[in-house]
Amino acid sequence: MWRRLVGTVAGLLVLFVGSLAFNAASGQSRWPGPLDFVRVHPWVVLLLLVPLALAELRPEPRGDRTPRPTTPATYRLPPRNTHFTGRDATLRELRQRLTSAGDVAMQVVHGLGGVGKTQLAVEYAYRYLSKYRFVAFVNAEDPDLVASQFASLARDLGLLEVNSEQVVSGVYVTLRDRRPWLIVFDNAEKPGTLMHALPSGDLARNGHVIVTTRVSGWVGRADVLDLQVFTRQESVELLVRRVPGTTAETADRIAEQLGDLPLALEQAAGYMGYNQTAPEEYLALLTSRLEVMIGRGELADRPAVVVATLWQLSVRKLRREQPQAVPLLELCALLAPDPIPLDLFTGSPEPVITAAADPLAWDTMVGTLAGLGLARREDSSLVLHRLVQAAIRATMSDDQLATARAQLCRALLTAVPHDIHGDPDARPRWHRLLPHVLAVTKDDPPVQCAAESALLLRLASEFLLQIGDPGVALPLCERALALDEALEGRDAEVGFDLITLAQIHRDLGAPQTARPLAERALHLHESCLPAESPAIATDLATLARTLCLLGEHRAALPLAERALRIDEAAYGPDDPYVSFDLVALATVHADLGDHATAVPLISRALRIRESHYAPDHLYIGYALLFKAQALHAMNDPSAVDPALRGAHILRTQLGSTHPKTEDALALADRLKQ
Repeated sequence: MWRRLVGTVAGLLVLFVGSLAFNAASGQSRWPGPLDFVRVHPWVVLLLLVPLALAELRPEPRGDRTPRPTTPATYRLPPRNTHFTGRDATLRELRQRLTSAGDVAMQVVHGLGGVGKTQLAVEYAYRYLSKYRFVAFVNAEDPDLVASQFASLARDLGLLEVNSEQVVSGVYVTLRDRRPWLIVFDNAEKPGTLMHALPSGDLARNGHVIVTTRVSGWVGRADVLDLQVFTRQESVELLVRRVPGTTAETADRIAEQLGDLPLALEQAAGYMGYNQTAPEEYLALLTSRLEVMIGRGELADRPAVVVATLWQLSVRKLRREQPQAVPLLELCALLAPDPIPLDLFTGSPEPVITAAADPLAWDTMVGTLAGLGLARREDSSLVLHRLVQAAIRATMSDDQLATARAQLCRALLTAVPHDIHGDPDARPRWHRLLPHVLAVTKDDPPVQCAAESALLLRLASEFLLQIGDPGVALPLCERALALDEALEGRDAEVGFDLITLAQIHRDLGAPQTARPLAERALHLHESCLPAESPAIATDLATLARTLCLLGEHRAALPLAERALRIDEAAYGPDDPYVSFDLVALATVHADLGDHATAVPLISRALRIRESHYAPDHLYIGYALLFKAQALHAMNDPSAVDPALRGAHILRTQLGSTHPKTEDALALADRLKQ
């Protein structure tokens, strides 16, 4: 293009200057400005312009003799998505990777089904279309059909007589004259199934290849870009733009339910647009009927694609290639969309999955889920997207769901620490497993696991109470109590539910509600457990502390003393459970104004806890703050140090805005003055 332009301009100038030279030779008068140089030296000007005119006559390099089309040629490139959202940084990264790789570059875009791999590749093709002379799009989902698409591509390129064995190489030979070129292989399987269609050696010069796949195993064969779900900002932007009247807050909650999966967000926008459903109503449907809603709604450019069927092909392959992994997938579908510790399935004496007993079979099984794009493997855990889980649950019968829930309840009961107060390692383990306990117990349980569900709910409420979330613990413990009361022969368990519920109400500032619960728990346990049972000591200590809050300190004192005697006899003088009795007894004495008696009890409780728990454990923080209050009441200036230490622990564990942290910080500030 530039050579033609230069040649044309040069030709015009030659004619013009020649005309001027002719006039000069004819004796014209002086010309204005620099044109007079032409009049005086016309042949010099002509000699300067001749090289410009000859530039058009220089031959093009051999590889560039084919006329360049005004617009790049394309083969089966899908229409551009007019609603394409975000991914700007990813598109720039993809372009940078392709252009920095030399003459030939192959880039694999790997990710979960529905994450937008195809849309990214298509958008890249359109965004950089002017950089290529030829762009082709090949559907690689079925490897057996790739060759026929290359045969069609060959005809488009003018290769009319080429046998099937040479069609792929023939296409790449022809593309030498159309470089730079781009070929997108969409939804490819394992690398081996596509190697016959990928360029190699000299055939690949000045070409770019993009492969989209949800299957692992491409590392080592090509550069791999892992495409993640949308950021929340991108999700909100899509919904607000596509669905009129959607607020950012509602869009955020819809995106949360859909796990920021681009395809699901497009489907949601299509559903709301077609049915004129208000965003708030759609959110309510998602919350209550997720498994159904992922099958509703269409995409304008892909009407046959919905999230509910997105992973059916992968599941069919799983059933065919690794059928023993299907039960593992179904169990994971009932858990939370959080990292699932793999030892949940292998840690019990009787593994939930039979193959888990064989390390090689187990590793292969887990690897297959990750390899087929149904899960992501992270260290010692698996992560499933919430919509993969919903799609799997939607295919399971009621009997399958009930059986799987019962299996998971038993596995979780084996995995979670039951001694939440005495086990120093209970907290980190519970933090990992709590989301899965809540997921498995969120609905009314099947009959075969009602008792296990009740126990899981109570243990979860005890853990939440321990970390300072009594409001979240309350409904869980109430459900545990309802389940146990509906079962026969559960008096002891009902008592445990009641005493935990009493502790929750006490921490919520409702001792009047806690008192009858604690009294009923004590009565039940005294009627069905030995008189010196530690469970009775817990009831006594809880009731004593509740009575103190109600101002009945004299009635509380013998209860706290009896609790201490029971636990010291059962566990020994230095057990963590003894520290709770010591704190209860110290509370009674402090409320009675006898701080001199309370401080040694608190100090002993603190020593026990410091020898059993991590230095930043909440129980140590609570004991430090209690000691600071008692010392301050005695006008002891040493109260400042435990107050500061206790406030620091609470701020670290609960955050600066937690009410208990705010009280602790206020106490520390007051004592420093």
